[in-house]
Amino acid sequence: MYLKNLEKYNIILASKSPRRQQLLKGLDIPFSVQVTEADESYPENLLPEEIPVFLAQQKAKELKKNIKPKDLIITADTIVWLHKEVLGKPVDHDDAFRILTKLSGNKHEVITGVCITTKQTQISFFAKTDVYFKTLDDFEINYYIEKYKPYDKAGAYGVQEWIGYIGVERVDGSFYNVMGLPIMRLYEHLKEF
Repeated sequence: MYLKNLEKYNIILASKSPRRQQLLKGLDIPFSVQVTEADESYPENLLPEEIPVFLAQQKAKELKKNIKPKDLIITADTIVWLHKEVLGKPVDHDDAFRILTKLSGNKHEVITGVCITTKQTQISFFAKTDVYFKTLDDFEINYYIEKYKPYDKAGAYGVQEWIGYIGVERVDGSFYNVMGLPIMRLYEHLKEF
């Protein structure tokens, strides 16, 4: 493990997202996965950047009840923000089609909030990335939904999948943030523990 300061911790990623697990594995840090179900509602007066941070903190709050002295818990939440609206995970094919139609031909923001929690301390941060979609036709949108079933993804898409290959014109900011975890920023914060 490169980050020797983390050897004293039992690192827990509180996420069932295979993409977040893949990204954290890329840091060569041993960790276990512990999933928690937290309420995904948030106060309406929050700024877009505050929403995923609030949700990541809510996930941490659930796990903090049983935290052990050597535990270090990483929680995260990602939102897609377009025209003053959060585009969440689609509930079905029609909802995914509606969301992707909104994203088509537009720039949107992907904002991920991350919370790192130990028994003694907690730090939270966010990363924001601008994603520019080309104009997608109905056939492209339907093909992607039917083949990739993006029902577990905020904004109804995975940038690392087919739709990202053919639809994303440009990404300004962290590509990995769009996948669900701003891994470079997380690495920098983990060095502080």
